[in-house]
Amino acid sequence: MPVDATRALQYETDFLAGVEVNFETAKGRDFRGSTWDRSEADEGDRLRALLASNRIYDRERLKTLPSNRRVAVHGYERRLWFWKRRTGVAIGSVLSPLSHYASKATGPAPPVGLGELVDHVRKLVGDSKVPHIVGVCSPTGFTEEARSARLETANATVVLIEPDGSGGWRTFGVGDSVDSRLLRIFDPESAKQKLDRVRRVIADRSTDLLTGGLSASSIARSVNLPEEVVRQGFEQVARQDPELRVSHQDAEFLLFRGAPVSPQEKRAMNVIDRIRQLFSREGDESAKINVLAERRAALSQRRDRMYEEIGKLEQKEAELFAQGKAATSAVPKRRLAAQIAQLRKDIARQNTTAAMLNQQINIISTDIHNLTLIQQGQMARLPDSAELTEHAVEAEELLETLKADADLVGTLSMGLETSLVAEDELAVLKEFDEGKEPKIAEKAPAPAAPSRLPEAREAAPPAKAPEPPLTREVSRRPADAEPT
Repeated sequence: MPVDATRALQYETDFLAGVEVNFETAKGRDFRGSTWDRSEADEGDRLRALLASNRIYDRERLKTLPSNRRVAVHGYERRLWFWKRRTGVAIGSVLSPLSHYASKATGPAPPVGLGELVDHVRKLVGDSKVPHIVGVCSPTGFTEEARSARLETANATVVLIEPDGSGGWRTFGVGDSVDSRLLRIFDPESAKQKLDRVRRVIADRSTDLLTGGLSASSIARSVNLPEEVVRQGFEQVARQDPELRVSHQDAEFLLFRGAPVSPQEKRAMNVIDRIRQLFSREGDESAKINVLAERRAALSQRRDRMYEEIGKLEQKEAELFAQGKAATSAVPKRRLAAQIAQLRKDIARQNTTAAMLNQQINIISTDIHNLTLIQQGQMARLPDSAELTEHAVEAEELLETLKADADLVGTLSMGLETSLVAEDELAVLKEFDEGKEPKIAEKAPAPAAPSRLPEAREAAPPAKAPEPPLTREVSRRPADAEPT
């Protein structure tokens, strides 16, 4: 698993944070002592020296590199008045290949080997007379030689920790069997984080719940967790989602999707009603769906196990076929040919059984689908034909009344609108009807001294014709009239 420097630093931080919490819990329970001292150390000076030797002087890069930090808890017991005796030391340490991260190499960092692990443990264990519990975490993992080694360190128990690649950690003891309590102390992942990881896996594989179910053993193998933790995750998810159910079938703890709604509480029935329900073909659809879904989940798990066995048989067939091609004598070729022929017959039988299981699962899924439709139809409580007809007539009458009221209101509003329209608005409306377009004056530069006389002349109304002179009226007056 290639791990870059940034991820290695994150692993280092997460490991130390989780181990410190576990150390506080283990004081006085798994660690002997009445008083405790805490100390920290790292290899920051060595890291800076490696960077300088490679002519790298980037301070920002130094912040992104792991520094092999470690935290230690020293236990003491009081003796007499001013004396105390050491009872043990617990150390949580990180071991990363600093020489690789401090160089200009671009490839993945190598895992920690046996020689580097032995040197690191010997530096941590000082006084061999005091019991030491040392947990060494490698963000890049360990070699197979380091995992299977037996460290001969006096009075020291060594636990190796490495990331498992799925968000968790893998802890195992070195040498003789290590107490499981010590393995839990150096597991930085808390119980809540493990359950959250199980819930994330269930959410990612939610499609499997639609066609079958999930087993605790398969989830435990995929996320590298104890099966008991996966069962607790199943129960928590089932409590939060009323459609999910848990069941124990054929030594398997299953999680599957049941009825769409939780079944309601059944009323108390007498003996006669209970007998009628037992011999009746009608019943609670939710209970039927749950039973069928549980049966489908069990069949799906059996089919998946059979597919895994078929895959192993096919892999073995490929290995035997390769051996037969590489063989030079006729005797081993004949033996391998007989084995391959038998394997192919076994594979054909297993495929036939898997096909039968698929057909059974398909029939159960169809029945579940039909029961779900029946249950959903009963939940809707749709009205009958008489109610639908009555409601349709009432709605039609209401629409006719509403249309008549709308026409009356429209007539009144039109009369009111006509009475309130002004003469200038009527003139504009008349222009709209005639289709005249308003004249838009072209833009021109403004004169230096604008005069408004032309505009006044254009806006002025046309002059009236001059009135005739009054001479005629004067001539029509009598002669004796006095001139005005």
